[in-house]
Amino acid sequence: MAIGVFMAVLDIQIVASSIQKIQAGLSATKDEIAWVQTSYLIAEVIVIPLSGWLGRVFSTRYLYVISAGGFTLASLLCAFAWNLPSMIVFRCLQGFLGGAMIPLTFTVIFILFPPRLQPTMSIVLGLIVTMAPTVGPILGGYLTETYSWELLFLINIIPGIIVCVVVWRYLDIDKPDWALLQKIDFVGITLIAVFLGSMQFVLEEGASKQWFEDHLIVALTIVAVGSGIAMLVWELKTPHPIIDLYAFRHINFAIGCGYSFVLGVGLYTIIYLTPIYLSSVKGLNSLQIGYYLMVVGLFQLLSAFIAGPLEKKIDLRWMLCLGLSLFALGSWMNGELTVESGYWEFFWPQAIRGSAIMLCFLPINTLALGRLPVDEVKNASGLYNLMRNLGGAIGLAVANTQMIYLTKAHYATLRESVTATRYQAQEMLEGLSESMAQMNIPDPDLAALKQMTGLALREAEVMTFNNLFQIIAVLFAASLVVAPFLKKVDKEKAVAIHE
Repeated sequence: MAIGVFMAVLDIQIVASSIQKIQAGLSATKDEIAWVQTSYLIAEVIVIPLSGWLGRVFSTRYLYVISAGGFTLASLLCAFAWNLPSMIVFRCLQGFLGGAMIPLTFTVIFILFPPRLQPTMSIVLGLIVTMAPTVGPILGGYLTETYSWELLFLINIIPGIIVCVVVWRYLDIDKPDWALLQKIDFVGITLIAVFLGSMQFVLEEGASKQWFEDHLIVALTIVAVGSGIAMLVWELKTPHPIIDLYAFRHINFAIGCGYSFVLGVGLYTIIYLTPIYLSSVKGLNSLQIGYYLMVVGLFQLLSAFIAGPLEKKIDLRWMLCLGLSLFALGSWMNGELTVESGYWEFFWPQAIRGSAIMLCFLPINTLALGRLPVDEVKNASGLYNLMRNLGGAIGLAVANTQMIYLTKAHYATLRESVTATRYQAQEMLEGLSESMAQMNIPDPDLAALKQMTGLALREAEVMTFNNLFQIIAVLFAASLVVAPFLKKVDKEKAVAIHE
């Protein structure tokens, strides 16, 4: 089941690093090709909160095999997509059919395993879920450069078939409840699909369309707000809701979802920002970027061997605070970059963040889901995982918007400082002009001015990335404020609930 989750999460990142090759293969424009990612994310976000109800109807085994099998088949279709519309349809199917694997696997941890083994299994799954965004860009870049972009989807086929066979044969923990099909909450399903679909589209496309300057973004924002309010009212009042929002009455679950959201912001946003910085500022290729990013995955793996024993020795709330503090520290250190910053300036901030991920992931899982009654875990797991995905989506949307705004603001500040009356600026301009003249460039003064403009833009970019890393650090540090409201997990009561 964990391999299936890895494939589902990996398929978001693995395509991101090769989007230009796919664009060329499908003869699409830059704006059009974004839908290859957007369609997958929208479909996945819609199905995740529905997975609890679907799991009760079809049983965990049936639904997981349908989800993994459908994801595998859709991957095969993506590899043979003949144009952009066909790829968008197949990616939408891939996200919708595969999305249920993630919350279902979290559910099984808290149903199948006794409390003493739940932390260990949470570590295993946490490693897989959080390492996929790190591995994805490297693997995607390598496969595309060495072979072709179609292989990005074909590599899912054999693991997908194995997963389906093994889960069908060995996982049998509950039975289908077909009676629930007679009480389908069609209104709830429609409202959830409209709300999450509209919101995800706005978050994904807003920055490129200048947000509320675009009529479609304005219209879908209104639709998202209206359907979101209607969904909350309907799901709280209907006798047979498609998602049970009453799970939020448990204080640990409510706060745990908040932390899942924050973790999603940190994980997905930093994994998105770092390759862009290394590519645009440092000029590195996919393989070189991979060497930088692998530090996070390596230290994350090493920290798993510390997080397990540590969980048994200290209060989970203190462990969570330690993880959040380390993540904040690593992000803040990442916010002190200069143009000259090299491998080792990235190494230690990433090592600290990588070590912090498991110290966050393990206690959040257990604090949020470990105290829930077994019959509520399926539904709650869907909501919990949805919050992490929404955190990532909102984090990326805000980061994209702030990247544009901050770069313009920093460049304007630098431009005001670099004037003809400043001695240092004039001296540098003259030096560049002399260099250009020695290279026999027709207009050395103009070429020198353009190069100086490029240097100012590069410095503005560095300042922007520093600001964004620091904002994430402040967010993680600020989230510590609500930690005291978490209730301690009583392991003896958890055993009783499990039994």
